Amino acid sequence: MGAVSRFGPLSSPLVLTRLAAAAVVANVVLVVTGGAVRLTDSGLGCPTWPRCTADSYRTTPEMGVHGMIEYGNRLLFFVIAGIAVAGLLAALAQRPRRRGLVPLAVAAGLGIPAQAVIGGITVLTNLNPWVVGLHFLASMAVLAGAYAFWRRAAGSPRAGARPTGPEAGAAGSGRPEVPGPLRTLAGLLTAVSALVLVLGTFVTGSGPHSGDHGAARNGLDPAAIAQLHADAVFLLIGLSVAAWFALRAVGAPRAARAAAVLVAVELGQGVIGFVQYFTHLPIVLVGAHMLGSALVWLATLALLWSTRVRRPATVAAGPPVDDPDPGSDPDPGSGSGSGSGAGVPADELPAGGPPDDDLPTGPDVLAGAR
Repeated sequence: MGAVSRFGPLSSPLVLTRLAAAAVVANVVLVVTGGAVRLTDSGLGCPTWPRCTADSYRTTPEMGVHGMIEYGNRLLFFVIAGIAVAGLLAALAQRPRRRGLVPLAVAAGLGIPAQAVIGGITVLTNLNPWVVGLHFLASMAVLAGAYAFWRRAAGSPRAGARPTGPEAGAAGSGRPEVPGPLRTLAGLLTAVSALVLVLGTFVTGSGPHSGDHGAARNGLDPAAIAQLHADAVFLLIGLSVAAWFALRAVGAPRAARAAAVLVAVELGQGVIGFVQYFTHLPIVLVGAHMLGSALVWLATLALLWSTRVRRPATVAAGPPVDDPDPGSDPDPGSGSGSGSGAGVPADELPAGGPPDDDLPTGPDVLAGAR
């Protein structure tokens, strides 16, 4: 009752899950609005940082629409920070305390000011393309932290974790649902997905949408770096398709569905990428491609997480070996009983039941039942 009175609705697991989901959505929105800043040449709409002008934190009418766009993007920091703080308080309010939840909330929250500082450096360096790319990658890192926090808040079990409370029944202590080699494949696929993001920032830094008419470019050949980026995308799609087939083959439907979603999102993102390249990078398609990059990253993380799930532990049903109730097995010699002495007359059993070494296991259980 003390936690409920102190934190109010934040102690509700449903509120916690919704706050964590809101953090994921807000970070995706930030990626899109950051793209809008760059695509509308509003990167220096506020020419300094942390102030918008030398004398004010707010934009002025003289700065026009570009100042409003950049200032609006900066205001999103406070929205996302507020969600992160509320999520941390909700994680602290949970009873019983769930392992790993608070550290993830802290990590996701600390990434937000770090991302803001990198954004400020991009302004102070007049939109240096390498810093702009770092700012985008920082957004992807914060998004990954927010996603991990949401999955833990939603109660999804992870391999190697000891779940408590409501998670205990879902996760159990069984073996991993996905074999070790396929978990390694999922990790490799995630690394390739991150590489695609990195190469994407190189392509952006060599292209025309710099965020301001006077901003420098990174000097890389646009055609060559775009081809390298496309090669990495082909590799990512190939690994994703292979993961889908393999996960279906080993009977891991949850992970297989995540792989199928990833392939679908990748194909959609690939179509947008090719169309925007051959249509000379129209603003609308470039913005859609930035949204797609966040969705591909989330789908990749979903696949990685789904391969870490453990099967629920099962407990064999049946009466104990020394069940004194004769009605539990009307014909001990018929082999129909579920105890370890099935198929053996009761008067031939040694005192205390059969020794442990004689307990049937695996296929022998079925053979004894016949």
